[in-house]
Amino acid sequence: MPLTLLGNGETGEIKRIGGQDEVKRFLENLGFVTGEQVKIVSANGGNIIVQVKDSRVAVSKGIANKIMV
Repeated sequence: MPLTLLGNGETGEIKRIGGQDEVKRFLENLGFVTGEQVKIVSANGGNIIVQVKDSRVAVSKGIANKIMV
């Protein structure tokens, strides 16, 4: 299921990242890699704040839909 379906405070393991190679590389540089745990800190309108590798990152809903957990 996509990352956007997790609720506030829920944690999931990244199973797959979709999208173009450029998007995948960008997300990998932020710490979004297969097998990594992500936690939803807050979902506000079109943006989602997630915690990954001890960092908090804001991603758009469109990008979050490409991250499968």
